[in-house]
Parts: sequence; C-alpha cells; structure tokens
Amino acid sequence: MSGTGVFAAAIVGIIAGWIADFGLDRRHSLFIKLLIGVIGAFIGAFVATRIDLHVSGFVGELIVSSVGAVVFLAVLGLFRRPA
Repeated sequence: MSGTGVFAAAIVGIIAGWIADFGLDRRHSLFIKLLIGVIGAFIGAFVATRIDLHVSGFVGELIVSSVGAVVFLAVLGLFRRPA
C-alpha cells in the first residue's frame, strides 16, 4: 500500500466515523472517529462481500465504511451500561 493509499484510507475512516458519530448522536474525539471508521470499513467490506455487493471509488468506499461504522456503534451501544 502506498503512502497515498494510507492517507486516503485515513480520510475515509475519519469521514465515515464522523458520519456514524453524527448519525447516532455521539460525540467522540477525532482519533476515536478514525478508529470507528476503520473498524466500520472492515465490517462494511465484510458484509458487502457476503452479499456480493461490488463498490468502487471514493463515494462507494465511504458509503460502505459509513454503514459499517454505524453498525459498529449500534452494537457497541447495546453493551453500554445505562446511565
């Protein structure tokens, strides 16, 4: 993976994490949003390959990563202790 690929993956991760964070009304730091987005990208890619969905380009990767990040945060929300 080239340096540009790593940079692009980080940007997609941050944006996907921000979308998931905003969509589920959470407030996390930029680093946590990056982690959420990267984990979401793995989850989204796994689900997309299982249902035989082929995406390409920045927008396709962003959508798949965002959906995966939302799923990740939703599952984490199930394990949070009630306040």
